[in-house]
Amino acid sequence: MTGERRDRGVALARAARAGDTLALHELLDHLGPYVSRVCTPIALADGPDAVQETLLVVFRQLRSLKDPQALYGWVRAVAVREAVRIARRASRARPAELADVPAGGDPQLATDIDDVLARLSPEHRAVLVLRDVEGLDEQSAAALLRIPAGTAKSRLHRARTSFRKAWSA
Repeated sequence: MTGERRDRGVALARAARAGDTLALHELLDHLGPYVSRVCTPIALADGPDAVQETLLVVFRQLRSLKDPQALYGWVRAVAVREAVRIARRASRARPAELADVPAGGDPQLATDIDDVLARLSPEHRAVLVLRDVEGLDEQSAAALLRIPAGTAKSRLHRARTSFRKAWSA
C-alpha cells in the first residue's frame, strides 16, 4: 500500500472518529479492497461474508481505535479474526479432506490454489496468509492471532507441509 493511500485512510479514520458520517462511508469504501485481500485467502468462498463482517466491526468499533495511525494493523487484526470465525463456521457445514485433492499434474490443481487452501483448517490458512502473503514475522502473526509464538510456528509448519503435500499429490 502506498504511503499516500495509507495517509488517506488515516485521515478518513480521524474524521470518522470525530463524527463525520461521510468520512466513515468513504473509509469503509477505502478499506474494502484491503480487507478483501486479507479475508479471501482465509475464508475462501466465504470471503465476501468475512469482508462484510469485518467492515461491520470497523463501523461499530472505530471509536475504540485509540490511535488512527494504527488503523491498518487494527483492521488487519479484525479481518483475520472475522475470516477465521467465518471459515470455521463454514468448515463445520462442509468439511474437506486432503485425500480429495486432484492428482498432481491435473490442470485444475495447477490453476486453482483455492482448492488446496480449502483443505487446510481456517487456523492454518490464517497463519499461512499472515506469514507468506502479508509478510509478518512469527511474533507478529502470533500476536494477531492471539496465540503463543510456538503455536503459530507449529501451525505454519503444518500448513506448509499440508499445502505442499496436497499440491504435489
